[in-house]
Amino acid sequence: MTWFRAGSSVAKLAIRRTLSESRSYVARARTIPPQRRYIHTTVFKSKAQAAPVPRPVPLSKLTDSFLDGTSSVYLEELQRAWEADPDSVDESWDNFFRNFVGTAATSPGISGQTIQESMRLLLLVRAYQVNGHMKAKLDPLGLEEREVPDDLDPALYGLGEADLDREFFLGVWRMAGFLSENRPIQTLRAILTRLEQAYCGSIGYEYMHIADREKCNWLRDKIETPTPMQYNRQRREVILDRLIWSTQFENFLATKWTAAKRFGLEGGETLIPGMKEMFDRSADLGVESIVIGMSHRGRLNVLGNVVRKPLRQIFSEFSGGTKPVDEVGLYTGTGDVKYHLGTSYDRPTRGGKRIHLSLVANPSHLEAVDPVVVGKTRAKQYYANDADRTKNMGVLIHGDGSFAGQGVVYETLHLSALPNYTTGGTIHIVVNNQVAFTTDPKAGRSSQYCTDVAKALNVPIFHVNGDDMEAVVHVCELAAEWRQTFHTDVVVDIVCYRRFGHNEIDEPSFTQPKMYKVIRNHPSALEIYENKLLESGQVTKKDIEKIQSKVNSILNDEFLASKDYITKRRDWLSAYWSGFKSPEQLSRIRNTGVNPEILKNVGKAITTLPDTFKPHRAVKKIFSERSKMIETGEGIDWAVGEALAFATLLIEGNHVRLSGQDVERGTFSHRHSVLHDQETGEKYCPLDHVMMNQNEEMFTVSNSSLSEFGVLGFELGYSMENPNSLVLWEAQFGDFANGAHVIFDQFVSSGEAKWLRQSGLVVLLPHGYDGQGPEHSSARLERFLQYKDLSFYHALPETPVVQFDLFFSDPLTDMSDDNPYAIPEMDPTLRKQIQECNWQVVNVTTPANYFHVLRRQINREFRKPLIVMSPKNLLRHKECKSNLSEFDDVQGHPGFDKQGTRFKRLIKDQNDHSDLEEGIRRLILCSGKVYYEIDEERKKLGSKDIAICRVEQLCPFPYDLVQRELKRYPNAEIVWCQEEPMNMGAYTYIAPRLCTAMTALGRGTSDDIKYIGRAPSAATATGFYGVHVKEQTDLVQKAMQAEPINYPR
Repeated sequence: MTWFRAGSSVAKLAIRRTLSESRSYVARARTIPPQRRYIHTTVFKSKAQAAPVPRPVPLSKLTDSFLDGTSSVYLEELQRAWEADPDSVDESWDNFFRNFVGTAATSPGISGQTIQESMRLLLLVRAYQVNGHMKAKLDPLGLEEREVPDDLDPALYGLGEADLDREFFLGVWRMAGFLSENRPIQTLRAILTRLEQAYCGSIGYEYMHIADREKCNWLRDKIETPTPMQYNRQRREVILDRLIWSTQFENFLATKWTAAKRFGLEGGETLIPGMKEMFDRSADLGVESIVIGMSHRGRLNVLGNVVRKPLRQIFSEFSGGTKPVDEVGLYTGTGDVKYHLGTSYDRPTRGGKRIHLSLVANPSHLEAVDPVVVGKTRAKQYYANDADRTKNMGVLIHGDGSFAGQGVVYETLHLSALPNYTTGGTIHIVVNNQVAFTTDPKAGRSSQYCTDVAKALNVPIFHVNGDDMEAVVHVCELAAEWRQTFHTDVVVDIVCYRRFGHNEIDEPSFTQPKMYKVIRNHPSALEIYENKLLESGQVTKKDIEKIQSKVNSILNDEFLASKDYITKRRDWLSAYWSGFKSPEQLSRIRNTGVNPEILKNVGKAITTLPDTFKPHRAVKKIFSERSKMIETGEGIDWAVGEALAFATLLIEGNHVRLSGQDVERGTFSHRHSVLHDQETGEKYCPLDHVMMNQNEEMFTVSNSSLSEFGVLGFELGYSMENPNSLVLWEAQFGDFANGAHVIFDQFVSSGEAKWLRQSGLVVLLPHGYDGQGPEHSSARLERFLQYKDLSFYHALPETPVVQFDLFFSDPLTDMSDDNPYAIPEMDPTLRKQIQECNWQVVNVTTPANYFHVLRRQINREFRKPLIVMSPKNLLRHKECKSNLSEFDDVQGHPGFDKQGTRFKRLIKDQNDHSDLEEGIRRLILCSGKVYYEIDEERKKLGSKDIAICRVEQLCPFPYDLVQRELKRYPNAEIVWCQEEPMNMGAYTYIAPRLCTAMTALGRGTSDDIKYIGRAPSAATATGFYGVHVKEQTDLVQKAMQAEPINYPR
C-alpha cells in the first residue's frame, strides 16, 4: 500500500521504541511494570461500571488540546492524574479519556484499541492536515521531487497493513471535517482514504499555521467533505467554454503575430476560467466591484476574456494601433506597450448579476502595482460607503519568482490588517511557472513554496495543479468564499508551466532543457479537460467542436474589424472624473482664499479641546498658543496653516487623507493631529470635528507601517479613484523616499503620459540643512527635477544658441518634463504650463503659501502630483509666520490680486521695491529655508543693494515671474543660492531655464549666472556639525560679499 513506506529516520525509530510494548492489537491480559500500565493496559469495565459519555466540550474552551500530546510519558502522567481526580486535568483531556473509556466498554469491535493508539491516530490526522500538501500531486509536469514527511507514514504511529480494516475510535469532538461527523468509529482504511482524498490530490492546503480555531474549522468543513467536488453537465460546459476561449485566444495571437512579444498564458490557461468562476462566486456573495493588478504574463488574455476589453482594440494594438481621434482636447500621451495597459468593464456574471472590473495599468516592475491596487480598492470602499468591505475587492495576480523575491509583496501583505489600510481581504493568485525568467526555484528562493511569505499572516494558501481544471475552479471559488466570510487575504497558487520562454521569441531550452523536453510532449490543459469530459459522457466531440467553431469565428471577425478600428472614447476617467480637463484643454485658475468668517470658525474648531480631555501639558500649551493665533490673526505657524488647509477643504465637501510614518504627531512634534488623553489613553482628533455629524473617515490621518514603497503605492492608488480628495504621503525624512522610487519613476512621474491616469497625490518630503548629517538633510530635490547631470552644448531649433558648459541637465533625462530651452505661453488667461508638465515641485517658505498650494490641488479642473520639499526648522522659526489675512479672499489683503488670493509661485523681495530698481547690484534667487538665513545676514549688515527673491515653485519654472524680477533689477548680478552641493539641489535644473529667461530679455548667457552653495559632493551633507556650521556660514556670507561673485567661473 502507498500509505506505508519503509523508513529509518531517527523520529520513526524513537517512536517505535516507545511503542514497542504496545504493538499487539489483540485484547489480552498482560503483566507489565506498574509505571507503564496506565497507557498500555487494555481497559476492561462492565457496562454497569462504564463511565457515561459526556457531552463534547465546545472547541472554544479547548485550551490544552489533546492533539498536542506526542509523548507517551506525557500521556501516562495525564491518565494517572485523571484516574485519580478527573478535575485535575484540563477539560479537553477529561473529555478525551471519558469518551474513550465509555466507547471502549460499549463497542467490543474496538476493545483491542488502547488510548495511546487513539492518540496516535489523531496525530496522524493532524499530520495530514499540516503536511498533506507535501504529498499532493501539484506539478503538472511531474518533475518536482519532494520528500514526503515521515509523519504521513502510518507505520510511524505503529500501524501496519494488517490494521487497515480494523475499526478505530476517533471520538465525537465537534471538530470540523470528518471528525465532526457522528461516526466516532471508522476503519483505518476509510480514514486514510479520506485523508488522501482531501489533502493529497490535485490540491495542497496550507492553513494549520492560522492561529484561529474558527477559521481552521471552517476550512476543514470545506476540505474534508465526504463527497469530492462535482459539477453537473451545464456547469462543466461553461467551464469548458471559458477554457476554450483562453486557449484559442493565445493560439490566435500566435498565428497572426508570430514574432510579437505578448507574454502569453500557454501552460497556465486554466487561470482564465478560474478567475471567471471566482468573480461569479464573489458576485453571488455580494461583491460589486473588483480591482485587478497583474504583471504582463497572461495580461492580454485577462484583458480580453475576463475584463472584456474589445478584442478588435487588442488586435489593433498588435498591428501598431492608432492614436485616439475625433475628440476635442484629447490628450493621448506617450502610450505604453499593449501588455501594460489597463481598462475597466461592467461584466455580467453566471448568476445573472453585474460586476465592475478594472485592471490597473502597470509597468514591467512586476509587483509594483500591488499596493496601488489595494489603495484604489480602499478608496472605492470609502466612496461607496462600503463599511463592511464586502462590496469592493482587490485581486492581485503574481508570478512565482516575483512573489517570493519582491519585497513590496510583503509590504502589501503587511498592510492587510492595519485599520486605515485594510480592504477586508485581497485575493492573491500566483501563476506559478516553476521558473522565473531563466532562474530555477532553488536559485530564486530559500523556502519550499514561493508563497511561504504569506505564512507570516493568518491567511490560507491553496496550491493547485494547473492542469486540473475543476480543481482550479474549486480553489478559486473557495478563495472567494473565504474572503467574504473572514475578510482577510487568501492565496491561490496555480502550479503550471510556461510552454514558451519568458516571451515568445525567447529560447527556454538554453537554461531548462529537461523541463522543456517534457513540455514539448505535454498535452494542454484543454486537451486534458476535453478528454475527461468525453470519458464522463457528459460532453460529446460535436459539442466541443461547436464551441471551438464559435470562438474561432468571433476571433476572426474581431481581427477583420481591427483593421479599421480607431479609438474614439477616453475610458480612463470614471464618473467621478467627468468634466476634468486633459493637458490639452485650458483650465481656469481658481481662487484659493477663504472667507474670513469661515477661517475663524474652522480655526476655533481645530484649536479647541473637550473640557474632559486631559492632554499632555506641553500639548495643552501648544493648543492654547494656536487658539491665540486664530483669535489675534497673527503668527500663524506651519502646523496651523496646514490644519486650516485641511479643515477648509473638509467643509467644502472634500475627503482628506494623510498617511506616513509618525504623521499623527509629526516626526518633529509639530502636527499633533491626534492627541492622547494622559489618564485614559483616549484619542482625540480635532479635524474630525470641523462639522456637525462629520463622517469619521472624511478626515483620515494615520501612522503607517515602516514602509515607503508599499505605503506610497497605496496612497497613489487611493488618489486615483476620486479627484475630490486631497491624499498626502509624508516621508519621515525626505531622503527616505528613495525606498519608494519605483513608485515615483514608474507611476507618479509618468503615469499620466503612459496610461492617461491623473492623480493629485501630494508628497511631503522634509528637507533642509541643519547639521543632521548625510541621511537627514536632503530629500534629494535634484532627483525630482532631473535624473542626472551632464556637461553639454545644446540649443533647440529656432531658439537662440546658448552655450552651456556647466553641469546642466539633459532634457531627455529630466524626471520633470518641462522644456528648459523654450518659454511656454505664460499669459494667465492662456497658460497651460502646469497642465502640460508631469508634476509640480515646490519648496515653500511661508505657512500661508503652503495653505494655498494644498488648496490649489483641489481648486482647479485637473489633477497633477505635487512634490513638496517640506521644512524642518522652519516649523518653529520665529520669522516663518503668516497672518490670517494672507489666507482669506478679502480684496486689499496681502496676496490678493485680480484673480483673488492664490499660491505665490515666486515671492518677490520684501523690501517694498518699485517696478524698477536700478541701484540693486545683486539679485539672489533661492528656494527654501536658506532665504531666512541670507535675509537675516542682509539685515545684520544693512545691505540695501541686494534683492532676494524666493522661487517657491521650481517645476514648472515660473518664467514670467522670474523675467518680471529681471526687468525690475536691470543692473543686478544674477545669483542662484542654495544649501545643497552644486551637483545636487535645484541648481542644474534652474540654470538652463534661468538662462533661457535671461536670453529672451537680452540679459546675458549662462556665463552671467553665478552660483553660491556647497561644492560638488558625493554625500549630500557632512556628518560633522562643526563643518556644517562653517559651510553654512560661508555660503551666507558669500551671498552678502561686496565683491562680485565669480563662482563657478
